[in-house]
Amino acid sequence: MMLSFDPIWLTLELAILTTFVLTLITIPISYWLTFSSFRYRFIIEAILNLPLVLPPTVLGFYLLLVFSPNHWFGGWIEKLFDFRIAFSFFGILIGSILFSLPFMLQALQVGFSSIPKTHIDTAKVLGKSKLEILFRVILPNCKPAILAGMILTFAHTIGEFGVVLMIGGSIPGKTKVTSIAILEEVAAMNYHSAHIYASVLIVISMIVLLVLFRYKRSVSIVFAEKD
Repeated sequence: MMLSFDPIWLTLELAILTTFVLTLITIPISYWLTFSSFRYRFIIEAILNLPLVLPPTVLGFYLLLVFSPNHWFGGWIEKLFDFRIAFSFFGILIGSILFSLPFMLQALQVGFSSIPKTHIDTAKVLGKSKLEILFRVILPNCKPAILAGMILTFAHTIGEFGVVLMIGGSIPGKTKVTSIAILEEVAAMNYHSAHIYASVLIVISMIVLLVLFRYKRSVSIVFAEKD
């Protein structure tokens, strides 16, 4: 049986899209969590970081229930758009975004918190709006943290298993990522194929970690200089 590299490409596609979407949505969330004076924002923060302590299968199970056509939300989506979220690439993308959100969120919060308060106060004195402060003061000074968050998110996504399996199953070319392919090859006692898949993930993971730890030094230097 010829080895299919579709799971590898699908894994990379999932990781890239998850990282891109999370970079966009976590910037305003992190900004609000870091600088908001809302008294109970810690509750929101706890909810957003829940995937850190939840077993992946628990998150995947409830997402599967919500996305199911038997649930009002899943049924409404399918009726309105003639599209079923469960067992689709879009479904595992949503699951991946929710499961990896804390990794990007925490990296950005650390970066935002490291901005000297004097920078922000000066911008306010000059009459800059919150949006201008975000794009002209905070983000330019948080590039190292943003990149670190993107690397962590990408690395976390390529190794996802439980959430993806629960929401997407194992549909070749649609939801069958590399981690699931390894399980199936081992179950079928095709250890050679499983070894190839596993080796590719090891190489990708190692490259990502090398970039992360190489860049971690740069991040530390940048924030040390700001202090």
